[in-house]
Amino acid sequence: MSLAAPQTCAHNKGMEEMMDDVVATLSDEECWQLLAGEELGRLVTRVGDVLDIFPVNYVVDEDTIVFRTAEGSKLVELTVNDEVLFEVDHYTDTLAWSVIVRGRAHRLATEEEVEAADELPLRPWVPTLKYHYVRVHAETMSGRRFRRGPEPDRYGIADY
Repeated sequence: MSLAAPQTCAHNKGMEEMMDDVVATLSDEECWQLLAGEELGRLVTRVGDVLDIFPVNYVVDEDTIVFRTAEGSKLVELTVNDEVLFEVDHYTDTLAWSVIVRGRAHRLATEEEVEAADELPLRPWVPTLKYHYVRVHAETMSGRRFRRGPEPDRYGIADY
């Protein structure tokens, strides 16, 4: 969910008109388009029985997700277990969507990888040094789009 006031992304325009169902399943292509239009997501890691979730700002780079991080628990946990979930959602008054990526994350290690990542439009949101790039390769993804509106009457008499 966006922390700032909701905005309508350019790629969301027209979705409201196309959507007949209250809930619609998104294709992988639609998921990537939506991910590319946002900047903030949530990374879920697991080490043993412990799950952690981290907000990260990111960019989409050729059907992968790239973010920067400092030394710390995210990087350690990704080293122990590279299986991750990555989730992004967005909403307006009339439309909402959510995309979940299941994949593997690895720290970019070669000089070429880091130099290429330095060229991406990815800057920390907080004034801290983040020396490590991480790339998430999607293994599977799922997305759903929701038409928002008032709840139907649950207890009243049905109109005939």
